[in-house]
Formats: sequence, structure tokens, C-alpha cells
Amino acid sequence: MTVKQRITAEDLWEMPEVPGKRFELVRGELVEVPGAGGEHGVIVRVCMRLLDPYAVAHDLGEVFADGVGYTIHHDPDVVRIPDVSFVAKARVPRTGVPVGFWPFAPDLAVEIVSPTDRAEDVHGKVLEYLEAGTRLVWVLWPRDRRVTVYTSAEAAYELGADGVLDGGEVLPGFRAIVSEMFGALGQAASHRD
Repeated sequence: MTVKQRITAEDLWEMPEVPGKRFELVRGELVEVPGAGGEHGVIVRVCMRLLDPYAVAHDLGEVFADGVGYTIHHDPDVVRIPDVSFVAKARVPRTGVPVGFWPFAPDLAVEIVSPTDRAEDVHGKVLEYLEAGTRLVWVLWPRDRRVTVYTSAEAAYELGADGVLDGGEVLPGFRAIVSEMFGALGQAASHRD
């Protein structure tokens, strides 16, 4: 549902929470973001288990799970909430992690494609991140167990289950087999049988 009222990132931050609802801001318009399913939650958890200890051990910066907002454009404002994100240590303000939305794009944005997402909408969000300064975007496709890696609008490549996902210049030395990102899903499915 889109509400046709132009608001700012500050307006969005000050809005009272609506139980069970979450919003992003797209060109000044409030857009409801659908809730996530269990599969999504498992993938977010796996990403956090892989990325956060690595970032901490190498003193690289801060990793965040779903729910953290970034103001990636102003006038009209755009606030996006990646499924997982990373901000390099050098970019964290001296005052620390902000109370509100980050005032810039993350260094890494991870988007997990849900069954109801349209590929063109996902691609549009990726371009927004890249244009705002995000240096690395991973798009995880759970149904196909693959990842699309973007380092710029012109540079993208696909990795299958056996591919090696690396952190490039954003998370130097980080490496994970793509199947690791989805491995817990297979385990969860086997427990249902």
C-alpha cells in the first residue's frame, strides 16, 4: 500500500510504530514493506552468523540485521531497509552508531528475494543502493540457491550453490560458499518430514 503524502526521513523516524507493519520511504512516499516469512528469517540469521563474527574479528565495522534504515537520498527522501547490511568502521561517526536512520547508504546491502518480489523492483532497489554509494550488493535468490553480486550498476555476476562469495574491498578476506547462505533451509525442510 502506498500513501500519497510526501514526507521526509525525519518524519518517518518520528512516526509512531504500527504493530505488525514496517515502512520504507521512496521518493518522499511512504511504502509499506510486507512482513518476512520464516525462510527469510533463517537466511538473515545465517548471514549474520557468517558476517558479524568476521567483521568483529577483523575490526572492520558494524553488521546489522533486517530492520535498520538508511537514508540514501534526500529531497525527495529515500529510506531503505536492507535485509542485512554492513557499515565500515571508518564511516561510523565518532559519536557512535546513530539513534535514528543511518544518514548514508551502507557499504554492503544484502537483499533476500521473497516469492512475491518482482525482479525489476529488486533491480531498481539495487540501483538505488549503488547510486547512493553502496559499494557491494548481494541479492540472494532462495528458490534457485544463487546470489547475484553487484559492485556497480554495470558490474554484476551470478554465483550458483558451489560459487564462492567474497567480501571484495568491503569485507577483505571474507569468503563463503553460496550454499552456506542457504544451508539451514535444507536442514529446516528435513526436520518437517
